Amino acid sequence: MSDFLARALELLDQGDGDAALAVLYGGLGDPDMDPVLRGEASGLLADLMAERGDALAAASHYAQALLADPDRRSWRRGHVNALMQLADREAARAACETLLALRPDDATGHRHMAFLTLEAGDRTQALDHAREVLFLAPRDLGLLAAIADVLVRADEPLMAVEALETALRKAHPADPDLAPAAVAQARAWIALGEPKKAEKSLLLALDSDPDDRTGAGALLEGLSAGADSQTLPPAFVRALFDTYADRFDRELVGKLRYDAPSALRALLDAQKIGPGLDVVDAGCGTGLAGVVLRDLAATLAGFDLSPRMVERARARGLYDDLWVGEFVAGLSTRPEGCDLLVAADVLVYLGDLGPVMQAASLALRPGGWFAFTCEAADDPDGFLLHEGRRFAHGGGHIRASAAAAGLQVQVLRPHSSRHDRGSPVPGWICLCHKPA
Repeated sequence: MSDFLARALELLDQGDGDAALAVLYGGLGDPDMDPVLRGEASGLLADLMAERGDALAAASHYAQALLADPDRRSWRRGHVNALMQLADREAARAACETLLALRPDDATGHRHMAFLTLEAGDRTQALDHAREVLFLAPRDLGLLAAIADVLVRADEPLMAVEALETALRKAHPADPDLAPAAVAQARAWIALGEPKKAEKSLLLALDSDPDDRTGAGALLEGLSAGADSQTLPPAFVRALFDTYADRFDRELVGKLRYDAPSALRALLDAQKIGPGLDVVDAGCGTGLAGVVLRDLAATLAGFDLSPRMVERARARGLYDDLWVGEFVAGLSTRPEGCDLLVAADVLVYLGDLGPVMQAASLALRPGGWFAFTCEAADDPDGFLLHEGRRFAHGGGHIRASAAAAGLQVQVLRPHSSRHDRGSPVPGWICLCHKPA
């Protein structure tokens, strides 16, 4: 072993990672270094950068290491992981295919391929890779938690529940992956419409991890909300969307055929509303509505309960102002601050629309407009929380809530803005006016 590599390892044993990195970078500057030694040093450097969260540097150094030893499984895995963190899907898939060609029994490789193929719209291939994970690693809670997410998104939540059931039952109480796996099982139970069973899984997660680093408590709070609830706990909605932010656009537009932003824009155009308006996008999510509203707006502001969603919206570069906030509180700081308020698929997380309409009315200038979509309830005068933990509202409840807040309903007609399990979800599209 080269002196510089031995010195780097010694420094790591002493806990001085920064000095070890400096030694490795210095040694790799030698253009005449033996290729095998360069590979070992690059691999160690890549591992260190991965531990520090620098996926870009890790991917580069793993690639260098693999030139010296293409069959090193740990480096192959590390390279794939780094590319996944960089969201370089094409490169990650190519690296994953190489890993599986060399080691068809690599469960981690199959886990990544399940995710990548599902993202690419190939459900059949994704399920094939998911089944390989279940076969190769039936007791690995970390892998099972990850693959359960893929299975739920591929409309196979029962498979996820069954795979996790045995593994959780036989897991050691101190396994650090027990809580994430239990939360993954809870999400699968929720997808199956089994809130009581989901609660049991979440209680297991909290028992395993009292610090609740998985967000089980917020999900449990949301599940505990009864059908007569006025609204869902904000912590539940925040936890739901913070974990959903990275795949939000792909899921909605692809799998769920979500069209609320474009439908609202068509409604506004039909009513000849805009341009040159001060617009607020309430519950802006990742900014999908901002894309279709930007040219109507003199100024475009947005807010959302989920900080990670707001980060995604900010990355679009469309909004003049963004903030984190709940619907009513988020509007209360800007009385008569906008000409147009838009809420695309937001009111499904709010029960009684009375406070919502009051907040909208206060936020609008005289002559302003409130456009939104929501789900439709069978009860015309009420609202209900269904098994999907979303509220549905009756047309009579919408009209009464608007009238009580001084808003006039200009348009209220049936419109399905999303699909669930292949079928359109009954809903409304609505436009309210605040008299001048």
